[in-house]
Amino acid sequence: MRKLDVDNSSTYQNTLRTVHTTRFKMANQISVGALSGMFDGTKPKVLQPILQCLRIKPVTVREQERFGVVFSDVTNFVRTMLPTQLNNYVKEDMLRRGSFVRLTNFQVSVVKGKNLLIIMGLDVLSDLGEAERIGDPKPLEPKSGDDMGAQSATLSSNEFYNAPQAPQNPPQHFQNVQRPRTTGPTPNANIFSIEALSPFSNNKWTIKARCTHKSEIKTWKNAHGEGKLFSVNLLDDSGEIRATAFKDQCDLLYRVFEEGSVYYISSPCTVKIAKRQFSNVNNDYELTFDRDTVIEKAEDQNDVPQIRFNFTGLGNLQSIEKGTTIDVLGILKEVDATSQVTSKATGKPYDKRELTLVDNSGFSVRLTVWGNTATAFDTAPESVIAFKGVKVSDFGGRTLSLLSSGTITVDPDIEEAHRLKGWYDAQGKSNSFTAYSSEGGSGGGGSWPAFKTVAEIRDEQVPTAENPENFALKATVIHVKDNLCYPACPNEACKNKKVTRGDLDQWHCERCERSYANPKYRYVLSLNASDHTGQIWLSCFDEAGQTIFGMTADELMRIKEQDDAAATEITKGATYCTWNFKCRAKLDTYQEQQRTRYNVYVATPIDYSTEADQLAKLIASYNI
Repeated sequence: MRKLDVDNSSTYQNTLRTVHTTRFKMANQISVGALSGMFDGTKPKVLQPILQCLRIKPVTVREQERFGVVFSDVTNFVRTMLPTQLNNYVKEDMLRRGSFVRLTNFQVSVVKGKNLLIIMGLDVLSDLGEAERIGDPKPLEPKSGDDMGAQSATLSSNEFYNAPQAPQNPPQHFQNVQRPRTTGPTPNANIFSIEALSPFSNNKWTIKARCTHKSEIKTWKNAHGEGKLFSVNLLDDSGEIRATAFKDQCDLLYRVFEEGSVYYISSPCTVKIAKRQFSNVNNDYELTFDRDTVIEKAEDQNDVPQIRFNFTGLGNLQSIEKGTTIDVLGILKEVDATSQVTSKATGKPYDKRELTLVDNSGFSVRLTVWGNTATAFDTAPESVIAFKGVKVSDFGGRTLSLLSSGTITVDPDIEEAHRLKGWYDAQGKSNSFTAYSSEGGSGGGGSWPAFKTVAEIRDEQVPTAENPENFALKATVIHVKDNLCYPACPNEACKNKKVTRGDLDQWHCERCERSYANPKYRYVLSLNASDHTGQIWLSCFDEAGQTIFGMTADELMRIKEQDDAAATEITKGATYCTWNFKCRAKLDTYQEQQRTRYNVYVATPIDYSTEADQLAKLIASYNI
């Protein structure tokens, strides 16, 4: 029995010795003290420290599966979170409790007095295996009163964490990293004002700005390649600037920015001359995000302005140069139904909605909103509404169009809005307003010209070919001629050139000298419309035709090929419907004879609520 005890004791001692030896070897592999050195500028830095994983905990962040991890360097430990691109290390059981890892790409910062390790790349050292916790590590606390030093570590991390490695994406949660607010400038944390930025600025700078607008992701393709981008408008007390992220940075940063939030943005970040045709921001310069640009959400969200307007009164629009981008404030007087227009450049349909604004200048103006903004617009008439970033057009005398980078603010809490609302409630409701005269134009935009009856149109002086006349007409369609559309070339460059059917059922275009399996049908309607004073023949082209029939000409022709009777019923259904037409009277020559043609460039359905309001005001204007 005693011999057995001795043998057991000897085996135990050997095993214990082996364990201690293994733990000693593993401990020698760990970069002891590396964590402290990351956050303390006075201690040595380890380019690719080896740490032990003490704990892994699954968490959910913004509906995404994430893993919180605790790493130790024997002396200290820190908590961090794996970026989603490294989740597979845990899911595939490569990274486990007790594993050893080498950090290949990381940054450090301080959040509310806590040290934060941001991991962007690591290798699991499978040859070292796993072990129970080595040492008795303590939580790593920031040096007392050394927030500035921690911030310096954040900004200068790229200077000493640049070991050769495969490119890694920054962690997707880094938008929550918050830089401590500094009490004064330091060499590594110089807060610049936006107005101070220029291509000649110090190459080490940080701005604190609010994201007032984030665009949708856009794609491009040209002779130089293809890619995608999005842009944000940034605002501080001194001004605004536009910043753009391209390609990889587009994917990385799109989820970082939230409209209305305040961020610290630190160089490297390119400052260059602004392309004003793509921006509504009043700044000669713009930013392009670099792959090493540092973006951190600010802890204090209240010390940066929400939005800044520079309003132009509606009465001053005539003096504004065409193409200028401005901000306007007005009372929403009328809201039209949505309609669609087809881009001549791309052939794609776009939703649009026209609004009428008035202000205390006594003028009214038509303003067009596009896309999702048009379809989702639900602001009630008589609201005060501020538009930031609208483009001035000379179509219709003066009209406005909201840019894709523009913003809408309903009932803004600013002095100008309160003053305008007070004026409107007191006297503006009963005022009549002067609309900017319509000069006409194609494409369906612009303010409404004066409404006229058929009799008034016929009694007017005949227009000349050089000076067409524009008018609005409310009339009912009573007849549509059978020739509804024509086959056009599908090639947008041919600008709707008519094609002819050739051999083998191919459609040939003389302009581009190509043949196609199918044409693109386009409306060219001749319809007779009537009001209480008479009848008039109107010519309608594709955009107005789509509105009247509620479908494209291609769709109508497909129905006609399958069921001619059904197509006839659709044509009959377009009669005895009343529309508001925007028209142009133009003199042209046909078979050596001059005649006046009346072309419709916009048709909109009757808004009976608006019509009733206008009739009530007209009745009230009579002193009976």
